[in-house]
Amino acid sequence: MRSPAQRLSPIKASVDFEADGVQHGFLRLPYSRDDSAWGSVMIPITVVKRGDGPTALLTGANHGDEYEGPIALFDLARTLTVDRVQGRVIIVPAMNYPAFQAGTRTSPIDRGNLNRSFPGRPDGTVTEKIADYFQRTLLPLADIVLDFHSGGRTLDFLPYAAAHELADKDQERRCFDAVAAFAAPYSMRMIEIDAVGMYDTAAEAMGKVFVTTELSGGGTATARTAQIAKRGTLNVLKHAGIVSGAPEMGPTRWLDMPSAECFRFAEDDGLVEPVVDLGDPVREGDVIARVHPVGRTGLAPAEYRAALDGVLAARHFPGLVKTGDCLAVVATVED
Repeated sequence: MRSPAQRLSPIKASVDFEADGVQHGFLRLPYSRDDSAWGSVMIPITVVKRGDGPTALLTGANHGDEYEGPIALFDLARTLTVDRVQGRVIIVPAMNYPAFQAGTRTSPIDRGNLNRSFPGRPDGTVTEKIADYFQRTLLPLADIVLDFHSGGRTLDFLPYAAAHELADKDQERRCFDAVAAFAAPYSMRMIEIDAVGMYDTAAEAMGKVFVTTELSGGGTATARTAQIAKRGTLNVLKHAGIVSGAPEMGPTRWLDMPSAECFRFAEDDGLVEPVVDLGDPVREGDVIARVHPVGRTGLAPAEYRAALDGVLAARHFPGLVKTGDCLAVVATVED
């Protein structure tokens, strides 16, 4: 009997990854359910290939309530012509398609958070099967990976592209070169609260150039953030040499998340009062938010202070907060 790692993925692609031309199709994942005994999850995919060259894997809606990536990638899948490409572009606008259809961070099928499910399992839940297909089929094809994120319904960010500090400093340099080419208004050296099971970690462990983003949030997109995503996608493809031309550069401000001190987590339930706005400068000890108790009047709010100098890079978006929620992120400014 094959081990889980040896089992074939149940996902079948209707596109040929080795064929030249433009192909629009699906990653079809069998999913038997009450309303469709022999049903499937159909994940849209586009492959644009011409000749030899590097491969870019472009993904959005790793979380289903984040929209700049799907906007940019559905548009690119429609407009990118084969004559502009040297190499291959694989476009998956909505990785976690069930979550994207539901407008939720996690899958409505199994509550799976795709970005915490890697390396996945071919015999696991629907979300684990999707992760396994990316882990064993799509990531090995890629030289450069661009995975779009924003804050979803619960967070709001300064619009930035980002990469991570890596043990392999040559790989790290190549990742940050691609971040610079994306040319978002902000560029971040990012740390994660917990990197276990992340798509980022899976790609980086394979030695890939990996770029991610956080492009605002609140469970919507704006004209500005959609344009940042569209321009950044083409810039990365140009940087990789897959699309001809120089990246369309603009000013970017480099930020760093040097330690866990960047994060402030709520220790109280209540009503959030922002004291500073995104992009505002803060000093260590400054009050950045207050949480007012709402069970009765006359009680003082809890104050949350910055632990280091920098700018407010992210904030809790809904007006009410629960204990344990990320309330704010302060990033330092690189000269």
